[in-house]
Amino acid sequence: MNIGVIGAGQLGRMLALSGYPLNHRFGFTTKSDDESSSMLGLTFNEKECQKSFKSIISFADVITYESENTDVEIIKKISKKVQVFPSEKSLFISQHRCREKNLFDKLNIPCAPNQRVNSLSDLKIAVENIRLPAILKTATDGYDGKGQFVIHDNNQIESAWQSMNGNESILEGLVNFKRELSLIAVRSRNNDHKYYPLVENIHHNGILRKTIAPANRIDPQIQETAENYMQKMLDELDHVGVLTIELFETEDGLLVNEIAPRVHNSGHWTIDGAITSQFENHIRAITGMPLGETTPIHKFCAMVNIIGTIGDFNLVLKMSNTHLHLYDKKERLDRKIGHINVNASSLDELEEKLTQLNQYLPR
Repeated sequence: MNIGVIGAGQLGRMLALSGYPLNHRFGFTTKSDDESSSMLGLTFNEKECQKSFKSIISFADVITYESENTDVEIIKKISKKVQVFPSEKSLFISQHRCREKNLFDKLNIPCAPNQRVNSLSDLKIAVENIRLPAILKTATDGYDGKGQFVIHDNNQIESAWQSMNGNESILEGLVNFKRELSLIAVRSRNNDHKYYPLVENIHHNGILRKTIAPANRIDPQIQETAENYMQKMLDELDHVGVLTIELFETEDGLLVNEIAPRVHNSGHWTIDGAITSQFENHIRAITGMPLGETTPIHKFCAMVNIIGTIGDFNLVLKMSNTHLHLYDKKERLDRKIGHINVNASSLDELEEKLTQLNQYLPR
């Protein structure tokens, strides 16, 4: 099939790399000539907006997207001509934190206390209701820690609101969690579900730096609970493709933080560490192919993001059971330009390899 991708970053790149062995072809909407995916298929420049979307509609048998910040109105228009997966409903809800929280409440999925904020007076009322410490986030467009302000005392309220630049926001109670987890699942057109194991994510300055897969010491009941939450959302959204939920593990159980209607950074380990990667399963789902098995092929796996600079990647290439993935992106502060997948037969071996990758991890 001809698969159109709205966006041409590293996620589109990895979708294409997983889809070509299945005999699919790819086209991407781009904003410039040097994006990660621009050499991996046809490109349709978004600067010529109307023409580019007409072109990708003419090319594609099915269309998907890289980011939850994709314009819903564009997806609505495209879906009248060609099937788009995930659907506009998944996109509409996931790109707005207040709508996400409303979905969690509707499905009885626990999350942090929260309240919509549209003004300084709204924020003051929300602080009274939720109490401090709390975190103020933009309702839309925030990612990798951007658009967030942690409020510890009342003297910070005005500064927090000013940092939002008047944008609609949400105040969430700050969660006292043991660790951050994520669950990636995929749902096919005929309602088949597959789940990957829960993974542990370590962030620095709001950016994911390391994922441990599967997460250590996960009680089977915790995995089952997360899958139950996921299934509720997949079915409510009639979602086709990969869906990711980010969670907090607390003393009282799991709290869902947010969702992403797409392949996810915390699932990059699946390229070298699972029978079927998240990228291949997304392609299988949106094209109507049977879903692949999600079982890990190694007992211990990890993914390390390469942020800002490539570093001495020859060191990585010399390491056994270690795989380098670069995205053909220019070096820039805080930019994700690649990742490293590490597989091991023991926890000690995994930790030893991660120690060798210290140049890529925050000090």
